[in-house]
Amino acid sequence: MRIIQEPIDQDRELKFVVMGAKYKDQWLFVRHRERSTWEIPGGHLEKGESPAEAARRELFEETGATALDLTVVCDYAVERDDERSWGRLFAARVYELGDLPESEIAEIQLAAALPDQLTYPAIQPTLFRWLEGSWIGGNLPLPMLADEPMEG
Repeated sequence: MRIIQEPIDQDRELKFVVMGAKYKDQWLFVRHRERSTWEIPGGHLEKGESPAEAARRELFEETGATALDLTVVCDYAVERDDERSWGRLFAARVYELGDLPESEIAEIQLAAALPDQLTYPAIQPTLFRWLEGSWIGGNLPLPMLADEPMEG
């Protein structure tokens, strides 16, 4: 298995979104009810949903985030047995957390760094490095409409 970073492509068929989110200068991680490991929030796109809509929905469902800025970091693929599955990585600054909705998530954790016990240890450290690189001087770049191409 390998992970490949790619520029944003609006015509790419995306299957999932992953959101590296910070709240009060701490990273948000989630633990699924059926696991004892931690992960970066994320999930699959629903039919007719844009990647930005999916990112906002998943962040609410998995963390209770109700107010946030969202920025695209990159598209990426996980390649297994010569088959690629595409996702979009977002960075988010969360301003407000509500109650954790009833979902598959048992709890959230705020941390300064990536936890040791990861659900996807072959993928998440790479995504986390890309996320850390997207924060300029500790700040998220200016928010953008996540479904429009990045300029520059």
